[in-house]
Amino acid sequence: MSDDSYTPPDVWKWEAASGGQFASINRPIAGPTHDKDLPVGEHPFQLYSLATPNGVKATVMFEELLAAGHDAEYDAWMIKIGDGDQFSSGFVDINPNSKIPALVDHTGDAPLRVFESGSILMHLAEKFGAFLPRQGPARTEVINWLMWQMGSAPYLGGGFGHFYAYAPEKWQYPIDRFAMEAKRQLDVLDRQLAERPYIAGDDYTIADIAVWPWYGQLCLNRLYSAGTFLDVQSYKHVTAWAEKIDARAAVQRGRMVNRSFGEPHMQLHERHSAEDFETRTQDKIGEDA
Repeated sequence: MSDDSYTPPDVWKWEAASGGQFASINRPIAGPTHDKDLPVGEHPFQLYSLATPNGVKATVMFEELLAAGHDAEYDAWMIKIGDGDQFSSGFVDINPNSKIPALVDHTGDAPLRVFESGSILMHLAEKFGAFLPRQGPARTEVINWLMWQMGSAPYLGGGFGHFYAYAPEKWQYPIDRFAMEAKRQLDVLDRQLAERPYIAGDDYTIADIAVWPWYGQLCLNRLYSAGTFLDVQSYKHVTAWAEKIDARAAVQRGRMVNRSFGEPHMQLHERHSAEDFETRTQDKIGEDA
């Protein structure tokens, strides 16, 4: 732990050079930094995203809908957040918060923007009548866990993940603080999954689709290389559930879409048809394409 003390100034001022790995794309103001229109494909749903845990929620949802026989064809365009694509005028028009994923639904009389991953999941679930009970206690329970994930994951990502993996220096206090919270959240899930096969009950729902990219992948040691540090294997019910979700073919496809890292055969930078998984991965078209 650093011995340096910090006294906050009377008025905080932004220092662009601070902030670690993502300092170049973080700023204390909203709005676009440049003018650029977003591409539009031929399908009714246009997704603009990246295969972060939040982005994976949306692509898994689309792939699950298609696997279940719904007419949910979509175009998925990569937003390179490291390059600042999320600050283009076209993207900010869809999501004024400049975060992925963002969706435009062209199935109605006018294009409808949908932003925030939880909102996208609910929009699609209600539109297709899938992965969310239509009414009653079962619906409320699914929404309970969807909202739990939306409120809890910032402690895992922006809290634990930032200080453990991305901050310019290792500081014990924030790492300890957020590791404690991450483990508490894993314990919440472990207790819940001890008595039921899926997060919200007997059925696979948008609660699972929302929670898995964060906590499931954490237990599969795909986030921050922190599996050993957090002793994820001790959460046996979460780990078993994570492996079960990971085995779903739609989940495996959803992880590939808008992915710009990892093995080339797992990267599908853009997705415009089901055939792209066989013909347009980076090992097929070249890693620099």
